Amino acid sequence: MNPSAALMGFGQVRHTRLQPTQHAFAYPTYFLMLPLRSLKQAPRHDATWAMNRPGWLSFFETDHGDGRSPAEGGALAWLDELLQREGIHDATGEVWLHTYPRVLGYSFKPVSFWYCHRASDDQGGALRAVVVEVNNTFGERHCYLLDTPRYGVEQRADKVFHVSPFNAVAGHYRFNFMRCTQAGLERTLACIDYYDASEALVLQTSVGGRLEPLSRSALRRAFWRYPLMTLGVVLHIHTQALRLWLKKVPFFRKPAAPDAFVSRQSLS
Repeated sequence: MNPSAALMGFGQVRHTRLQPTQHAFAYPTYFLMLPLRSLKQAPRHDATWAMNRPGWLSFFETDHGDGRSPAEGGALAWLDELLQREGIHDATGEVWLHTYPRVLGYSFKPVSFWYCHRASDDQGGALRAVVVEVNNTFGERHCYLLDTPRYGVEQRADKVFHVSPFNAVAGHYRFNFMRCTQAGLERTLACIDYYDASEALVLQTSVGGRLEPLSRSALRRAFWRYPLMTLGVVLHIHTQALRLWLKKVPFFRKPAAPDAFVSRQSLS
């Protein structure tokens, strides 16, 4: 597989609630895995997939970060500024963005993952930082910056951003990321576990799947299997919220968004 080619993932989203009542669901999904530095350095001239232009399935940089346009440097310029501002100066290697596309022009991205690597020198292109970009259904966005993470090693970040009315803005997340090759197939997995203020495990979530080149056939397969996928994400959120409400799971009012757009992981 070309190490600098755009990829598409086919897999599954899983949610398992353990407290105060048990509740679980899983559904099939697909997503993009984009090497943004390579795409910037070698502009595309083909019509295989739609980047910063309309299409059945498309990717727009303005859907991320502070929404700056390609003419302003796009999402990659926003990311580099964020890393520099946070004192991370050596994440100059490839940046892989795991995210949902727009489908028929509609986009909702509950979470996107920016995997930022060192340059391929004596560090071997090692993972340097991960930015977890979270959106809620109120149109708000927050980023958790994980410094010096490693694949397969748990990272912790205090929860500061409202996502679900059935979880308080308290406690912390534990993140774990994996990208590997099994039986000749490349796979990726992102796990996020939520622990409340008493350190009790409340929620386990994950999204991952098998990666393959982002080709016309992959796009057709994704679209025709799940033609309203991003709209379906929103419908799933509200359907599961109704089920939790019927189970009498406690409801928390939405607090104000955090003052800082970016928070770093705790040291504990």
